[in-house]
Amino acid sequence: MKAVVKFFIYMGLIIIALYTSGCLANPEPDQKPIDKDVTVLQQPVIQPMLANEDKSTADTTEVILYFTDGNGKLVPERRNIRKVPGIARETINELCRGPQINGLMPTIPPNTRLLDINIKDGLCTINLSGELITSHSGGSTAENMTVYSLVNTLSQFQSIEAVQIMVDGKKVPTIAGHLDISCPLIRDQELVSSI
Repeated sequence: MKAVVKFFIYMGLIIIALYTSGCLANPEPDQKPIDKDVTVLQQPVIQPMLANEDKSTADTTEVILYFTDGNGKLVPERRNIRKVPGIARETINELCRGPQINGLMPTIPPNTRLLDINIKDGLCTINLSGELITSHSGGSTAENMTVYSLVNTLSQFQSIEAVQIMVDGKKVPTIAGHLDISCPLIRDQELVSSI
């Protein structure tokens, strides 16, 4: 009941303020009414920012994605992505989009989609679509780059110690016939370029 009374009091005060400021009054006979085609420009609402806060990075976080240099090495690319609760999922989606730096090449075959990702007790189980195998270029080096770009990208997160790669919801022995991915894999820093 108090809320309703307050509402009507505030509405009355607003009407009085508008009327006394001339907003609700009829124009004087000698005044021309405001042209309806005139656009009134309003000042944008400026949100206060915290000290040292950069607006471009306020809703993002930096992650490291690993792509290949084409010579059998993984090269880290730092990228700002949206801050979301499932940061590992968002990171793999970015990895699937490919590199933004000239000279780097994608490691994930075209049209490969992330189907699911789960993290439990240090093990990240990642489920990718069948294009991971059917669209893969083949070769032991390319397969190594694909597998360890996934493993090294995910293992940057403290909650992930090992990565189990699945395809279409199933464990598979290999992607292109050279590297066993039937069991969890750990980070391989030796594949990362020192530059």
